[in-house]
Amino acid sequence: MNPSIIRTATNPSSPSTTTLLPPHFICTPFPLRQCKTHFRRRRYKISVTRASSQPPVAVVKSDVFGDKRELTGVQSLVAAMSPPIRIASSALIFSAAVAAGYGLGIRFGGSRNSGIGGAVVLGAAGAGAAFALNSCVPEVAAASLHNYVVGCDDPGALKKEDVEAIANKYGVSKQNAAFNAELCDIYGKFVSAVLPPGGEDLKGDEVETIIKFKQSLGIDDPEAASVHMEIGKRITRQRLETGDRDADVDQRRAFQKLLYVSNLVFGQASGFLLPWKRVLKVTDAQVEVAVRDNAQRLYAFRLKSIAQDLSVSQLISLREAQLLYRLSDELAADIFSEHTRKLVEQNISTALNLLKSRTKAGNRVIEELDKILAFNNLLISLKSHPDSSRFARGVGPVSLVGGEYDGDRKIDDLKLLYREYVTDALAGGLMEEKKLAALNQLRNIFGLGRREAESIAMEVTSQVYRKRLQQAVSSGTLAAAASKAAYLQNLCEELHFDPHKAVEIHKEIYRKRLQQLVADKGELSDQDVETLEKIQISLCIPKETIDAIHADICGSLFEKVVKEAIAAGVDGYDAEIQKSVRKAAFGLRLTREVAMSLASKAVRKIFVSYIQRARAAGSRTESAKELKKMIAFNSLVVTELVADIKGESTPEEPTKTEELQMEDEQEWDSLQSLRKARPSKDTKGKPVQTEINLRDDLQERDRADLYKTYLLFCLTGQVTRIPFGAQITTKKDDSEYVLLNQLGGLLGMSDKEIVDVHRSLAEQAFRQEAEVILADGQLTKARMEQLDVLQKNVGLPPQYAKNIIKSITTTKLSAALETAVGRGRLNIKEIRDLKENGVEVDTMISESLRESLFKKTVDDIFSAGTGEFDEEELYQKIPKDLNIDPEKAKGVVLELARTRLSNSLIQAVALLRQRNHSGVVNSLNNMLACDKAVPSTPLSWEVPEELADLFLVFVKSDPADEKRSRIQYLLNISDSTAEALEAMKDKGSSNDKVEEEFVF
Repeated sequence: MNPSIIRTATNPSSPSTTTLLPPHFICTPFPLRQCKTHFRRRRYKISVTRASSQPPVAVVKSDVFGDKRELTGVQSLVAAMSPPIRIASSALIFSAAVAAGYGLGIRFGGSRNSGIGGAVVLGAAGAGAAFALNSCVPEVAAASLHNYVVGCDDPGALKKEDVEAIANKYGVSKQNAAFNAELCDIYGKFVSAVLPPGGEDLKGDEVETIIKFKQSLGIDDPEAASVHMEIGKRITRQRLETGDRDADVDQRRAFQKLLYVSNLVFGQASGFLLPWKRVLKVTDAQVEVAVRDNAQRLYAFRLKSIAQDLSVSQLISLREAQLLYRLSDELAADIFSEHTRKLVEQNISTALNLLKSRTKAGNRVIEELDKILAFNNLLISLKSHPDSSRFARGVGPVSLVGGEYDGDRKIDDLKLLYREYVTDALAGGLMEEKKLAALNQLRNIFGLGRREAESIAMEVTSQVYRKRLQQAVSSGTLAAAASKAAYLQNLCEELHFDPHKAVEIHKEIYRKRLQQLVADKGELSDQDVETLEKIQISLCIPKETIDAIHADICGSLFEKVVKEAIAAGVDGYDAEIQKSVRKAAFGLRLTREVAMSLASKAVRKIFVSYIQRARAAGSRTESAKELKKMIAFNSLVVTELVADIKGESTPEEPTKTEELQMEDEQEWDSLQSLRKARPSKDTKGKPVQTEINLRDDLQERDRADLYKTYLLFCLTGQVTRIPFGAQITTKKDDSEYVLLNQLGGLLGMSDKEIVDVHRSLAEQAFRQEAEVILADGQLTKARMEQLDVLQKNVGLPPQYAKNIIKSITTTKLSAALETAVGRGRLNIKEIRDLKENGVEVDTMISESLRESLFKKTVDDIFSAGTGEFDEEELYQKIPKDLNIDPEKAKGVVLELARTRLSNSLIQAVALLRQRNHSGVVNSLNNMLACDKAVPSTPLSWEVPEELADLFLVFVKSDPADEKRSRIQYLLNISDSTAEALEAMKDKGSSNDKVEEEFVF
């Protein structure tokens, strides 16, 4: 923009003072962009015309430009002249002034020179008048333009031809400073008027209106951009000057709207035409935020006109608006989805209000839900439209996520609506396919979980299924059906009802009917059974299910009768109670298995209570008393109860008491206590029941301990304590063993478990006495006879007594062997003798001790003085006898051989110096044995003469040639020296003195 200076007359008091702006806009002579009062605190009203599908159009009132300007006399004269007339008038004035001056000069001066001088003077004055007349032309043109714009009813309708006509009328160019300044002034006021105040949002037509007005004025983009920058500066100053927080927010929003509109007005050129960052310190991020926020507001405002009757043209128009507003696809999709969600939320709110109102508005509620479904189907169809790429972003199924009804607080309301729709869908007694699809869509829209929706639908469908089933039964349709299963299956398919749920309903119906029949009489008559069978057949209920229901309902009644019978105790189980038990067992039509199971459950609880008291007793006698009470309770009450349940006079003999089939009959005969406890056919008294027992309630060890406790009671008798710490033992007869046998049955013990308890007790008694007899581990003939007598007294089978004796002797012998090996008093020969006698040395002696024994044996061989080394003996036989690893044994031998080889030479020299010739020979033989294990190279010694003396001593012992030659090699004796030494040996004893001198 060319800087224009808003000028005033140099003399303000002069009547010829003229202004180009109204009095409220008088500024100091600075460029327009620096005017401080240009747009300060001026708010202009905008009248808005709304259309259904188009954005509102802003109409700027003409009063925003101020009042019309009054022209002075000269300006009025110039305004009345056309450019040719003005030019002719200027020439005429100049000519007339020259002519008048010339005439006056001649008249008053009397000479031609005076006339010329007068012509010059008046000509100059005329030229000044003509100049003054032409110089005010731009001001008059600007004032005319201002007055024309003020006089327009709609300045936005200003045309470019009107502005050009005014400029042509006065013969001025738009580049004229005064005229251009007026254009910028009008444009700035128009832009300020078009932009809404800070608290209001853009309407959407601002950019188009400003561009149209700018084109009508004919302002270039650089000059228009300067106007936008001036407006931005004004808003920035106002933000700095204001102290009100709300006003600051309004000014910031106004500045954001200016940024957004300016960027759209100048398009891609806004980057260099609008230097926001350089002039106003505005970052690119702030510009992006302003563009994003205002674009969102404009797009949201545009969406307000969109209802549920969405059309293709509207979606295309929205897409064009989005691109025009420079809104990203992601944000546009979010805004569109939010708008569709709000439309659906309105329907939901209306439906909920109708549903919760006291008036009947079921159909209207369904209508609102149908509107939601129709709108959702429309969006789904538009999403797959061939021209969907031209549509607004975000078109798709409706979702309530992020809205008013997204949360746990509102989920119950949505469930109510879903339930209402399911109820309406099933109002006709069946579920149509289209209704089923609608329900799936409604579930997705409401965001209900699959289980939640299925639960609601199942509850409503169950009610409808019950109603239709009742109608089919009452009308006889179900009874007349050829296939009742097919009829029920067809009914489930019509309602889209889960057959498994239908089976549960059938079970519930049967259960309720059964409860009604047994509630009054406490039993089922034949007519009742027939009624229940008809229900079972009609509803196709399996036999297993019927038994389970009877066991549950009738079983609870039977269990109550059983508990009352048990509670009567030993003395209260009379004929009346027996009658009630028999009536309940057979009148409730329970199977024998179910009745026995229920009775067993109640009886076992009583048995467990007896067991708990027996365990808590302070002595064996008190524990036995509690167990005897349990045995008596079983004999007098439980046995009769079982007989009444089975309908027998007396219970059948237990299978175990008829004929005990044992794997080994001799064990029953060998143990005295076991023989007494063994039941026989000659046992007096009626048999007791053992069908109900504690086998599954107690662990095997606990059952064995209880049986053992009573067995000890049978063996020792009842112990009674008397004063002064004494006690009296009462001997019991064999009748206690009969109770012991019954106890084993009640505990559910098998024959093998009973035998194990008796045998373990006998083994314990035998072991205690045998350990005293075999204290030192020596088994003599006398002691063996003593152990035989003990075995017969205890009644322990011979094979078990032998095992105990072997265990004791083995333990004792093992300790003795460990001690002997540790002290070095046991050699390999003794070990072999023990193994030949059947002693398991491997298990009695630890591996470490066996390895130590092997090492000692090898060391003894290398120090025996024989010079012999048997590889088979050391590498195979001895390791096998001691059960050690042969490779490990070989390593021990080699290590000892290497060590003993050098030590043998040192020992031989030491013995030589002591004149111990036999010791020298033994040491050299040991060296030969080590050499056989680990062949060596010739040995070195610091005194070679001592090696010769060693060889001489060894030769005198008359060794074998093989040993003599190997010693010669090891001692590194040459052949000549060896011959000389052998010659000395042959001189005999007469030369002993010489020999001694030679040696030492």
